[in-house]
Amino acid sequence: MELIVAAPVIARGARKLWSGIRNRPEPDVAEASGTRLEQLEAQVGELKKELAASSDVIKAMAEQNERLLDAVGILRLRVRLLTAGCAFLTVLGIAVAFKLWAV
Repeated sequence: MELIVAAPVIARGARKLWSGIRNRPEPDVAEASGTRLEQLEAQVGELKKELAASSDVIKAMAEQNERLLDAVGILRLRVRLLTAGCAFLTVLGIAVAFKLWAV
């Protein structure tokens, strides 16, 4: 249940991160070097913020992936137990059917 609740938050964060990266304007090369330096410093600041945001998204996705793997392991065990139970009940049903037919 936690996985289902966390998935939309992670997806929104990733979508926001990618839209921010795609919508970034390109700097004008013809501008003065002082203005260009200020723009580059501002872009470095933005990149640091985006890096922090992307690391948060990656961390959340890794945690979600870990929980998914744990859930898959539990489900595999349950499937094995149910398969063994069904096989046992099938053999028991066949034995009972032969016993009833033999009477």
